[in-house]
Amino acid sequence: MLFSSPVFLFCFLPFVLTGYYVFLRGLRRGQNLFLLVCSLFFYGWGEPRFLLVMLGSILMNYGFGRWVYRQRFRGKHKTLPVAVAVVCNLALLFVFKYLGFAVGSLNSLGLGLTVPVIELPIGISFFTFQALSYVFDVAMGRTEVQRSPLTLGLYISFFPQLIAGPIVKYSDVAWQINNRVESWEAFSAGCTRFLIGLSKKVLLANQMAVVADRVFAMEPGSLSTPMAWLGSVCYTFQIYYDFSGYSDMAIGLGKMFGFHFLENFDHPYAAASVTQFWRRWHISLSTWFRDYVYIPLGGNRVGKLKHVRNLLVVWLLTGLWHGANWTFVLWGLLYALLLIGEKYIPHLNRLPTPLGRVYTLLAVNLLWMLFRADTLEYAGGFFLTMLGWNGTGGADPACGLYLMENLPLLLPALLFSFPFAPRLWERLERSRLWGKDPAPILDLLYSLGLAAAGVLCVCYLVKGTYNPFIYFRF
Repeated sequence: MLFSSPVFLFCFLPFVLTGYYVFLRGLRRGQNLFLLVCSLFFYGWGEPRFLLVMLGSILMNYGFGRWVYRQRFRGKHKTLPVAVAVVCNLALLFVFKYLGFAVGSLNSLGLGLTVPVIELPIGISFFTFQALSYVFDVAMGRTEVQRSPLTLGLYISFFPQLIAGPIVKYSDVAWQINNRVESWEAFSAGCTRFLIGLSKKVLLANQMAVVADRVFAMEPGSLSTPMAWLGSVCYTFQIYYDFSGYSDMAIGLGKMFGFHFLENFDHPYAAASVTQFWRRWHISLSTWFRDYVYIPLGGNRVGKLKHVRNLLVVWLLTGLWHGANWTFVLWGLLYALLLIGEKYIPHLNRLPTPLGRVYTLLAVNLLWMLFRADTLEYAGGFFLTMLGWNGTGGADPACGLYLMENLPLLLPALLFSFPFAPRLWERLERSRLWGKDPAPILDLLYSLGLAAAGVLCVCYLVKGTYNPFIYFRF
């Protein structure tokens, strides 16, 4: 079920809000059980058989948490239960997500194995990492063990961030599960944030996808250089507004029910280095790998060679987390090389801000092209076309037509990917309009703008086609 679908907006969400606030108001256990049931229904919508995978993950990690806690309580080593938990969770992920890729890679070496066709449960990477976060946090003593499997089930399956994040660490929300405080202010802020995310998805990401999908559906040799760049730029904007829009909707939905999730994006395209970019993009995934992989390996408090090893390990895993394809492996390793270069090549991480932003956007854009490509061969051909060494050359009337048609969307996409609008808003709030306090006028304009965006989104959704979020497949 999509957040940006009529069935969610006009059926599922009103039903959940009504049950939560009207019939179960003040009954925390009842509210939590209701949210758990609704979340499982949300996950099972369309593919009910995958509920068994979700329920298996919940029960399995509930048992691992209890095992780890008993070892910790008795003063014994926690290595064995943590290792078994990691192996079992990754084995589940491997079977559904990587088995076919692994067998296909072995076949490329001359083996004649049958490649299994296994359908991927939606969002399995996200809820597996959340489940592991619970086991790790109990093992590290950051939180107490959860004695109720139903409560742990709510944490792992809570529908706002179940499918595509943000990845919520258990220690960040453990207290909120039973002690959160709902308020009208938080609910209103949640609705606003949800509407902003919905607008990003429907009005920007989906429209950028029209051009990006058409370009990447063509063979690199049949593309002109300008068309290749236009497709790459449109995909760069598409993936940002698609994923950050989902995160905004998830954070907004959480606020509606009294939960406060950490931010997942902070204008990453305004970063002046690749290092800054990954402190601003998919923050929940970056902090997950930092807390549970990078720091336990020694982080940067080791020698140079071990630090390089740590970065390579983390980014190899980051690439694999995104997908079972050599394009994702190379994507992760190239980011590792860029980060290592910024750490150890003098002055690379201290470029003037304008130059740093150009370098970062160029690197990110080229790597998003690799991320989008289905094969390494396609990515190589597309890259050569972008350089002008492949394809049909530089003259392309069709590209000019696409550009003019989408310029009204490309310009706001560029504007809102940088923090220009928030800064302008702050200046207007501090200014004096006609000698009066501008806050009421600005609030009215903001509310009218959001209402208009909401109406426009509904119009697009009513006549639109199925367009899932990019990160659903991870």
